Amino acid sequence: MENILEISGLCKSYNDFALKNISFSIPKGYIMGFVGQNGSGKTTTIRSILNMANIDSGKISVFGLDSIKDSVEIKERLGVVFDQLYFAEHLNVRQIESQISPFYREWNSEQFSKYLKEFELPENKSVGDFSKGMKMKFMIAVALSHNAELIILDEPTSGLDPVARDELLDILAEYITDENRGVLFSTHITADVERIADYITVLHNGSVWFTGEKDELAEKYAVIKGDENDIPEKIKDKLIGFHAYKNGFDALIETDVLSCLPDSIEAEKASIDEILVYIAKEAKYAGNS
Repeated sequence: MENILEISGLCKSYNDFALKNISFSIPKGYIMGFVGQNGSGKTTTIRSILNMANIDSGKISVFGLDSIKDSVEIKERLGVVFDQLYFAEHLNVRQIESQISPFYREWNSEQFSKYLKEFELPENKSVGDFSKGMKMKFMIAVALSHNAELIILDEPTSGLDPVARDELLDILAEYITDENRGVLFSTHITADVERIADYITVLHNGSVWFTGEKDELAEKYAVIKGDENDIPEKIKDKLIGFHAYKNGFDALIETDVLSCLPDSIEAEKASIDEILVYIAKEAKYAGNS
């Protein structure tokens, strides 16, 4: 399976934060959800892919090209959507088109007009006066109007109402029907990832905690609850984010250990949200121990 994006051993250090040996890949024709707590390293990783951050070590390949040496060609084939508008807000959509279209060999003004109409974006209004949802749709329209092969979204649904979020997910689902394309979708709204992603990468504290198929993650972990006294001694060190309270406990555990538990302990499938919460609990516990 050919990958549209490959990251291997990415390291990047700041004074108070570091990416540590980040490695994952996205096959062509798929959407990868990119999740983790705020400050886990998602935006720094995206900035590194876009060559907006000087990495310390590692290699990033996009379309089989080197992210540093071939940065200009890569950016021409990329579409990027951030949580904030990155165009001059005093301009209208046609003025912005006239500025950016020369940078793309495959800019398609007819396609752009089609998206403006489909997304009901006014042509004579300053984009700074657009709503949050309209700004997001405008960035999507730009990304889809120059035949982008990979779309990278950094928290695009932050602050959007449910209708606008649903529209974005529909747009991405239609976009990915071309099996030569790919999507990296960074978000803290894990329900969106649950709905649309094929693969998932979980970052925690600058490291990859999990990367693989979304269904694999769903099958790998469970939340268990019950009486703390019923926990077999041999699996106590396998509990993630253990939390004891007055009437029992809860924790995350890998499903291959469930057979070691007594019937008195309940187990249920873990959602992505729950996995992130228990990872955070585990880190807090480790940091205080």
